[in-house]
Amino acid sequence: MAVESSSDLNVFFSSGDFGLLGTYVLNGGATSTFNGLQDNEFLEVDPMSGVGVVSAEPRFVCKSADIPSAAAPGDAITISSVSYKIRVIQPDGTGVTTLVLEKN
Repeated sequence: MAVESSSDLNVFFSSGDFGLLGTYVLNGGATSTFNGLQDNEFLEVDPMSGVGVVSAEPRFVCKSADIPSAAAPGDAITISSVSYKIRVIQPDGTGVTTLVLEKN
């Protein structure tokens, strides 16, 4: 259950502040455009060798209500003219979803 309403969440993703416009493309070709926050988290994995491997994990955080109902891993999204493949869709249960991305 969402803590805020979908319209209450608009303030967090406004393009007038920090929000960026993303164009979501379903595997079938249908598109939708909505705002979200982009992040590029860096993760270090240590395969027990003592030498860590660092990897970037781009993410797009947006309102769950904006994501197409048929959304699935493998779909695409373009943010600031950069194309990404959706790897994981992580709804948090509060009306916000994180899309874990892979740069094309």
